[in-house]
Amino acid sequence: MNAVFQPYPYPLIAILRGLTPEEAPQVGKVLFDTGFRMLEVPLNRPGAIEAMQSLVRIAPADAMIGAGTVLTVAQVDAVRQAGGRLVVSPHCAEEVIAHAAGLGMLTLPGVATPTEALRALQAGAHGLKLFPAEMVPPAAFKAIRSILPEGTPMFPVGGVTPQNMAEYAAVGATGFGIGGQLYAPGRDADALRAAAEAFMQERQQLIRNAA
Repeated sequence: MNAVFQPYPYPLIAILRGLTPEEAPQVGKVLFDTGFRMLEVPLNRPGAIEAMQSLVRIAPADAMIGAGTVLTVAQVDAVRQAGGRLVVSPHCAEEVIAHAAGLGMLTLPGVATPTEALRALQAGAHGLKLFPAEMVPPAAFKAIRSILPEGTPMFPVGGVTPQNMAEYAAVGATGFGIGGQLYAPGRDADALRAAAEAFMQERQQLIRNAA
């Protein structure tokens, strides 16, 4: 499973930091309606597991819901028990990667160097979260990609906007993780929808350019 994870061209992961269980159904509906199919709720805020469960309950059949900021094996187990299938970490924790992969969950650990990237793949990561992307500009991203196995899914995360996605796609990004540029606690549905549509429009442009 390590070699290829590419459910569709340029998957976008919505990073919903601070999402509450009460807000989750409305936020999830807006994102699903605009085309998002990968959603993560970072665990370093109260109510994260409950919010993730709310998303799982309303998710389309082709969606993948899970958690971010997963730091321990115990948290992996909690995410799986709550119905999550996606495990995203900010760092390369080999025991977390191996445990999640062993449970059949999609694991995308955070890396910022060639050493971390190779260690993560050896531990069983299905793809790599290049984080923070502000520290891994396109030129550095390209250099890291050049030493990885062909077809390794790579997601810049941190500071991703519709305006800079093409720069990363040009040097091998296969998807993107999007946080504060998309969602922030309390953002109203219209603003969220407008942001989501802008990212999806750029994704469609990348697909056209790659055709």
